[in-house]
Amino acid sequence: MTHIAVLGSTNMDLVTYVAKAPQRGETVTGREFRTIPGGKGANQAIAAARAGATVSMIGAVGNDAFGVRLRATLEHSGVDTDFLRTVEGPSGTAHIVVDDEGGNSIVVIPGANGTVDHLSPGDEGVLASADALLLQLEIPLAAVVAGAQAAHRHGVRTVLTPAPAQPLPPELLAVTDLLVPNQYEAITLTGLTDPRAAAAALLDLVPEVVVTLGEAGSLYLARGTEPLVVPARQVTAVDSTGAGDTFAGALAVALAEEKPVREALTWAAAAAALSVQREGASASMPYRPEIEAQYTA
Repeated sequence: MTHIAVLGSTNMDLVTYVAKAPQRGETVTGREFRTIPGGKGANQAIAAARAGATVSMIGAVGNDAFGVRLRATLEHSGVDTDFLRTVEGPSGTAHIVVDDEGGNSIVVIPGANGTVDHLSPGDEGVLASADALLLQLEIPLAAVVAGAQAAHRHGVRTVLTPAPAQPLPPELLAVTDLLVPNQYEAITLTGLTDPRAAAAALLDLVPEVVVTLGEAGSLYLARGTEPLVVPARQVTAVDSTGAGDTFAGALAVALAEEKPVREALTWAAAAAALSVQREGASASMPYRPEIEAQYTA
């Protein structure tokens, strides 16, 4: 089976559902509150495992009840947690408001994720055995760079979701094979509001770029090839939380299985379309038979 390694965050998502998100200084009444395991790293790990890969998760949880539940959730989805360490203190949390249009706003508290600032013994061996490494920016940047460099040394493809958006150091860009920002992140990284122009600017920094455009699909650029636009599936969104992570996890699996780029992007879009029709992040992520059925529909 395809082996995907994930170096990143695990959070407990504290999700409030409201008709309309409050403005600054405004108080609104929500209709529901849920605690849902998440974090961009854990989300991508679960997405990749459910998409059919063997997945190893590298990161940290706290020695609290959230940490126990986060580890159990990953293991239930088939993710190997041998390199997910437990540290003193609270696990990471994400405070999420979801409105009736499926939009969301998020505040992340790093917790245990903040301790993941280096590779631990054994981590490089996991990375060396993988077909691809999924990375995000919810753990300290030093660990992201170290992980990408280790993967690069062993010829492992690195796939970086630059979220939360922040300036990317040259040493990270030098070992990033595929950058997968959403439209907002691409604008933040380049200062360019046109997605195609932003993607072209990012292509000067890394070999391949996929900009996800929500309902408009995705835009793929690689050096020496023509741009490729793949439409999204038209569905009614219930909750978009985790859709980008579902896309990234499924895309990494498809590419590692050597699917052609257009097919891989369409397959990942099918996975994301399924996820937005369900509430929650990790809870919404589809299994491979569901993706295959949506892809061929």
